[in-house]
Amino acid sequence: MRIGLFADTYPPQINGVSTSVQMLKQALEREGHIVYVITSNNESAFKYKYDEKERVLRVPGIKTGLYDYRLSRIYPVHLRKFIKSWKLEVIHSHHEFSIGIMARLLAKELNIPLVHTLHTMYEDNLEIMTKGHFEKTSKKILEEFTNLFCDKTCNELIVPTVKVYTLLKDKYGFTRNIHVIPSGIEIERFYQENLDKKVIEQIKKENGIKKSDRVLIYLGRIGPEKSIDFLIKAMPKLIKKDKNIKLLIVGPGPEEDNLKKLAKDLDLEKDVIFTGGVHWEDVPYYYACGEILVTASTYETQGLTMVEGMATSLAPVCINDPALTSCVTDKIDGLVFNDEEEYIDEIMALIKDKKLLEEIQTNARRRAEDYSSKAYASKVIEVYKEAMESKKKKDNKNIVNRIVNKIKGGSNDSSVEQ
Repeated sequence: MRIGLFADTYPPQINGVSTSVQMLKQALEREGHIVYVITSNNESAFKYKYDEKERVLRVPGIKTGLYDYRLSRIYPVHLRKFIKSWKLEVIHSHHEFSIGIMARLLAKELNIPLVHTLHTMYEDNLEIMTKGHFEKTSKKILEEFTNLFCDKTCNELIVPTVKVYTLLKDKYGFTRNIHVIPSGIEIERFYQENLDKKVIEQIKKENGIKKSDRVLIYLGRIGPEKSIDFLIKAMPKLIKKDKNIKLLIVGPGPEEDNLKKLAKDLDLEKDVIFTGGVHWEDVPYYYACGEILVTASTYETQGLTMVEGMATSLAPVCINDPALTSCVTDKIDGLVFNDEEEYIDEIMALIKDKKLLEEIQTNARRRAEDYSSKAYASKVIEVYKEAMESKKKKDNKNIVNRIVNKIKGGSNDSSVEQ
C-alpha cells in the first residue's frame, strides 16, 4: 500500500505526535508498505526540503509561538504534481491545522480516501488558550471545528483512548464510526539492556545526579497545561522525608523560565534539574536516569511518555485521568493519585519499599509491551482498508445518483418539449 502521513511536527522535533508518526511510518515500512511523510520545515520559513531516501517532504512554515509548531502553506500548488506522482492510495492526517488542511485538499482533489487521527484534546486546553474569555462562544467554535475536521472531511476517524471517544460521542454527538487505537511505540528502543550504560552515567554526571539520588522524571513539553508546577511545589515536602529525592524535568517549552523561577523561589535549584530539549535518539537514556516517572497532567489524549517510561522499567506515578489510567493500572503497574497528599504518599511508598518499587517496575515494562508498534500498525492498516472500501461505496453511490438525476432531468426535458 502507498501511504501519505501528513503532520505538522516530525522528528527531530520531540513531542507525542511526532514520535507517534515516525513510529507508524517505520512500522508500516517493516510490513512492506511504501510511506511518505509531509511535514513542516522546522529550519526555514522559505525552503522546501525533500529527503528522497526517507521519503520525507518538509514544507516551509512560520513559527507560531506555540511550542515548536509552525504554520505551513496550506496548499503549495507547484507540489501537486510531485505529490500526485507518489500515487498514494490513502492519506492519513495527524493534525487539524496547516498540514492537516493540505491533507484534506489533496485528498479531495486527487480522490484519495482520508483517515484522520485526533491526537489533541483541545477542550482541555481551552481555558489556557482563551484566558477564560468568551468561554461559551469558544466552546461552540471548538465543537464546530472538531465536527468539520473529524467528522465531515474524513472517511475514517481514529482516536487513541476511550476518553476521546466518549467526548466525541457523548458531548459532541458524533454518530459516525470511531476507531479507538492506542498509539504504539518502538518498545525495544527503550529497554535498558539495549542502552549504553556509559551514556547513562555521562548524562547523570552532566546533570549533577549522584549515585545516592532518588530521581523522579518528568519528560515532555514544558507548557502550563502540563501542571509541572504541581510536581515542583510538592518537592519541599518530599525532600523533608528524603533529602536525596531529585526531580529531573526533560524537555523544552514556553513555561521553562517560569518553572525555573518557581524552583528558585522555593530554594530548589539543586533539587529540580532542567535539561531543556534533548535529541530524539537520546530520550531513552534520560528515562534510564531515574526510577519513577511522574505526571500531574490532565491534558493528555493518551500519555505516550507514560508508556515509554514504563518500557524503560520506570515506575509510573500519575494523576487520576482516563487518558493515563488507560495504560496504568493502580497498585499493579503504577500508582495513581488524586491530590498532593496522595502524590507524596505514593512517591514515598516506592522510595521506602524496594520490593514494591521493583514489582511495579517489572509490571510496568510488561504492560508496555501491549503498545508495540507492530500491533498498532496492523490495526491502522485495517482502518485504511475500511476507508478505501467506504470511499469506493460512496463514489459508486454518487455515480448512480448522477445517472439517475441525469435521466430524471432528461425525461423532464422531453415532457416539456411535448
